[in-house]
Amino acid sequence: MSSFNELISQVDGPVQRPGDAGYDTERSGFQASYRHEPSVVVGATGVDDVCAAVRHAAANDLPVAVQSTGHGLAVPTEGGVLVSTRRMTGVRIDPAARTARIAAGTRWGEVVAAAAAHGLAPLSGSSSEVGAVGYTLGGGLGVLSREFGYAADHLRSVELVTADGTVRHVDESHDLHWALAGAGGNFGVATSAEIGLVPVSRVYGGGLYFDTAHVPAALDTWRSWVQTVPEQLTSSIALIPIPDLPMVPEPLRGRYVAHIRVAFTGDAERGEELVAPLRAIGPRLIDTLAEMPYTESPSIYNDPTQPHGYYGTNAMLDALDAGVPATVLDLVGPDAPVPCVVQINHLGGALARPPAVPNAVAHRGAEFLVRVLSVVNGPAPSVEHAAPTLLTDALKPWTIGRSPNFVFGERSTPEQAQTCYRPEDHGRLATLKAAYDPANMFRCTLNIPPVRVAQPS
Repeated sequence: MSSFNELISQVDGPVQRPGDAGYDTERSGFQASYRHEPSVVVGATGVDDVCAAVRHAAANDLPVAVQSTGHGLAVPTEGGVLVSTRRMTGVRIDPAARTARIAAGTRWGEVVAAAAAHGLAPLSGSSSEVGAVGYTLGGGLGVLSREFGYAADHLRSVELVTADGTVRHVDESHDLHWALAGAGGNFGVATSAEIGLVPVSRVYGGGLYFDTAHVPAALDTWRSWVQTVPEQLTSSIALIPIPDLPMVPEPLRGRYVAHIRVAFTGDAERGEELVAPLRAIGPRLIDTLAEMPYTESPSIYNDPTQPHGYYGTNAMLDALDAGVPATVLDLVGPDAPVPCVVQINHLGGALARPPAVPNAVAHRGAEFLVRVLSVVNGPAPSVEHAAPTLLTDALKPWTIGRSPNFVFGERSTPEQAQTCYRPEDHGRLATLKAAYDPANMFRCTLNIPPVRVAQPS
C-alpha cells in the first residue's frame, strides 16, 4: 500500500483530504449542484504528478476521477482519488502541420486564440470556458461541425497515463486511439492531446432571439429551414427560460425565448440570404448576426459562465417529426411544471460521414441532437431531476442513441453507456477496457465495465 505521506512526497502540486484548506475549492467546477467527494485530491502540475496519483490509487484499490473545468461532470465519486488537471495548461501550434498540442487543463478560449494567430481554428465548442481535451475525447460537437465533423475526428494523438501508472503515447497506430476518440474517460488520464486544425479565420454568425409568442413559429420554421442549408452552415435552436437577474441583458430578462444560433463559413452576403427565412419569423428581441473573427465565435451561443446546478441528458434522433415541437413545449415549455433548457442541434453533413481515421463516435446517422437540462439545487430525486427524462422518453420513437458528451447525471449504469455506442463498438471498448484497466479504476465517468474475451480451450 502507498501511504498519504508517500503520495505527498511524490507530488509537486497540492495534495488534500476532506477538511483541508482548499479541498472544497479544488473539487469544485462549473457544475454546482453536486461535486466529487474524494478521499484525496491531487492538484496535478504535470505528468509526474498524475502518475503518482494513479499509482497511489492502484496500490490502495481506489477509483480515479479526473476533472479540469467540471463542465461535463457525469458521475461524482465518493471516496477514491480525484486528479485535478486545471493547473496543466498551455497550447503549442504547428502552423505547417495545422495541429495544436494542448495540455489537459487548457480551455478552448486559449486554443482558439493561439490558432487564430496563424489563420487556423480548432473544432471548438460553443463555450470558450470548457476544457478542450475532455470535450474532444467525448466526441465534441462544435460550431463548425457540419462542415468538418466531430472534434474527435481530428484527434491525432494523446499522452495518456493508464491504470498501471505508465505514460503512453497513443497515436493513430495504437489500438487505444480508436477508443479514446469518443470514449476517452474510461481508459486513463489524458495529460495532453494533439488535434488537427482547419483553415478558418472568420464566420458569418450570431443569434436571433424571439419572445415567447414566437417560439412555436421559430421551432417550426427552423425545423424546415435546416433541410435547405449547405453543410457549411451549422445551427441549433435553444428554448430558454431566462432568469430575471441583473446580469441578463434587459430585452431577455425574465422571458422564455427561442434562440437560433448560426455559424456559416461562406461570405456574409450569402449568409444574409440564407438567414432571411429566420428573420421573417417575426420581431427579434436581439439580432447579432454578422461577420466576425472566429475568436468571437463563443458569442454565437453566449453560454453562461457562472457555475450553477444542472441535470440533463440527450437524445440523438433520426428525424425531427412535425409533432416534436409541440411535445417539447407541452412537457418542458414555459407552462410546464418544470420549464427546461432545450437545445436542438442540426447534424448531418460531415458528422454523418466516416472519419479518415476510424473512432468510437457513434450514431452518425442521426439528423438531430436534442439536449435537455433542468436547473437543480441539490441531489436527486426531485421533480427537477425527473423533468428532462419526460422529454427524452417521449422522443424514443425517433431516438437512435445518445451522445456521451451531454449526459449530466448523478449515477451511471452499464445500460446508460451502451446507448452512446453501437453494440459491436461497445463490445470492443469493453475488451480494451479489460486490457488497460481490468480493475475498472477509471469508473467515475460514463462507465464501460471491462469484459474479457474468453480464450479458446
